[in-house]
Amino acid sequence: MSTMELADGKILASSADGVGRITFNQPEKRNAMSVAMWTGMGEALEMFAEDASVRCVILQGAGDKAFVSGADISQFEKVRNNADAQGQYDKLTSAGRARLSAYRKPVIAQIRGFCMGGGLGIAMSTDIRIASDDSQFGIPAAKLGIAYGFDMVRALVDLVGPAHAHMILMTGERFDAKEAERFGLVNKVVPVAELEATVAKLAATMAGNAPLSLLTNKQTVKQVLMDRADRDMDAYKRALAACFDSADYKEGRRAFMEKRKPAFTGS
Repeated sequence: MSTMELADGKILASSADGVGRITFNQPEKRNAMSVAMWTGMGEALEMFAEDASVRCVILQGAGDKAFVSGADISQFEKVRNNADAQGQYDKLTSAGRARLSAYRKPVIAQIRGFCMGGGLGIAMSTDIRIASDDSQFGIPAAKLGIAYGFDMVRALVDLVGPAHAHMILMTGERFDAKEAERFGLVNKVVPVAELEATVAKLAATMAGNAPLSLLTNKQTVKQVLMDRADRDMDAYKRALAACFDSADYKEGRRAFMEKRKPAFTGS
């Protein structure tokens, strides 16, 4: 398994056994996201999107202190010091954000340590979030005098509901993994020693499932969450039909009847 370095080594990308892995690699800053790292993450996602052997992707932070602790505040004075600069910052980071939010393949967030601000925004853009029991979460915007964009707040409300969203946003306080699980922000909390194995097992299960089913089910969930007027039901129906007309569906039926593990190809 070779590792590709992007964003001057602050984003690492590797793949094995149908699973792509993207590591936020700035542990000395608790993996705070720089502009270059947003670009690098987008490039890694694009690379895995084009690789048919990659069935799902894991996002994780380097070291044991953080998943992503937020944006790199050392860049704020230069790139986010007023509303105009913030608009430019959004343009610089929008490609990576858009690629993650619209990503077709399943994405798992493997969370250990701090998952704060923009880091929590990244985690909320994934499909499944598994956290270690020593993780810490929060959106400290109110303590910095800023506010988060519509898409991130909408994702938060979709996951935890308006009452918890108000508590998280208006206090700006940190909360632990148990609270995150109670809010519905993470799918599962496990002891830190079990995090890697738990996520690896989950990713292997997903990588062994039918790719067209994974893609279609992910897109269907997104359609359900959209406003009715924004839904593309024709695209949904085409994707659904493609599953039932696929070679993988035939293989799945045969494997079930023959009591063996299916060998899906994505066709």
